[in-house]
Amino acid sequence: MADYYTPRGGLPPQTELTTDRAVFTQAYAVLPRGTMRDITTNRLPFWDETRLWTIARPLTGFAETFSQYIAEVGPGGGSDRPENNSEAESVLFVVDGELRLDLAGATHPLRAGSYVFLTPGEQWTLHNESAATATFHWIRKRYTPVDGLDAPESFVTHESDVEFGAMPGTDGAWCTQRFTDPDDVRHDMHVNIVTFEPGGAIPFPETHVMEHGLYVLEGKAVYLLNKDWVEVQEGDFMWLRAFCPQACYAGGPGRFRYLLYKDMHRHAPLSL
Repeated sequence: MADYYTPRGGLPPQTELTTDRAVFTQAYAVLPRGTMRDITTNRLPFWDETRLWTIARPLTGFAETFSQYIAEVGPGGGSDRPENNSEAESVLFVVDGELRLDLAGATHPLRAGSYVFLTPGEQWTLHNESAATATFHWIRKRYTPVDGLDAPESFVTHESDVEFGAMPGTDGAWCTQRFTDPDDVRHDMHVNIVTFEPGGAIPFPETHVMEHGLYVLEGKAVYLLNKDWVEVQEGDFMWLRAFCPQACYAGGPGRFRYLLYKDMHRHAPLSL
């Protein structure tokens, strides 16, 4: 079973050095895992025993299409009114603990590795009935409807049920687990897991219109962000605006994995 990095909050001692790897530029941002402390958490209405780290939100002139939370739900916590925006679609990805999802009249037990897609306007609830905290990523995007095209249905799966698709010519050193059909244009965002074996690489600077959020679930690597090679490790989050060049080299000793958001399958808007 995969072991996903999960933040625990806390506060460093007064003897700790302030210097860290956190950076925000015009092209990208890096939020190292050490930035996810008790004092950087937030609360939401109608969520009990729950705190969240907001690691991405739409910003004019930067990444504009999505928000991403890391939500920690204590025993007995959760929500009967989790979403207040009927236009929002969501992906939930559990990294620690156990949760109960009620969706469309069915109950789904969730555990680390569980993946949920929630179509806009879906009715759902989420609760922690265990004696330990549970943590999940919550990625939200305003769905972009297309006349004559239905919105995709909600679904629940687990990453262990999704095959590793090797990228061409990599002999399995670079793989992507795709939770939705890449040719299904009803979906206007993809949230996948990308895995590099030690020595695996993105061998060219990807430069494209899709915005990215990359949360490192496991391992470490050096990542090219615009013109900078940046060391990243499990628990770090990278936030890339459109057209930011990117590449990667995973030096090991273990595999390098991240949860990846990108916007997809829609015309570029012709006005700001």
